[in-house]
Amino acid sequence: MNLKDYVTNIVDFPKKGIIFRDVTTILQNGEAFKYATEQLAKIAKEKGANVIVGPEARGFMFGCPVAVMNNCGFVPVRKPGKLPREVIEEEYSLEYGTNTLAIHKDAIKKGDKVFIIDDLLATGGTALAASRLVERLGGEVVGLGFVIDLVDLKGREVLKGYDVSTLIEFEGE
Repeated sequence: MNLKDYVTNIVDFPKKGIIFRDVTTILQNGEAFKYATEQLAKIAKEKGANVIVGPEARGFMFGCPVAVMNNCGFVPVRKPGKLPREVIEEEYSLEYGTNTLAIHKDAIKKGDKVFIIDDLLATGGTALAASRLVERLGGEVVGLGFVIDLVDLKGREVLKGYDVSTLIEFEGE
């Protein structure tokens, strides 16, 4: 299956000159959504993951079914103030400023083998922050999986040293 056929390209969103790659149309198609999650589940299993981590919000959408398929736990990574128990936080850089992610302090156990899933690899900041949170709690990041890699934004370079897997790539568009 070619997942690119299920990605909607929105020109000039959120600003002129940008082509937004909308994965919600993968989610809307049962066959495409199943295929994407099965592929990510296969990769996570090959990496020996026992925990799946997903940043909000689309990391939840792809990560939760992967966790179920692999009989793993799922751990959400969220924006500050969204998780009810004690958390640790990680600030990371964006193109114009910073953002912060949080994880429950007791969500990852020392030695957990963690596979991080998100919809899209762009600049790599979110995935790097999620990885750092996992490592600060004693987990081992065994891989990162994305549906889409926006190759020109060089997120893989930011994640150098991590095992990165993607299902489809978009270049220079």
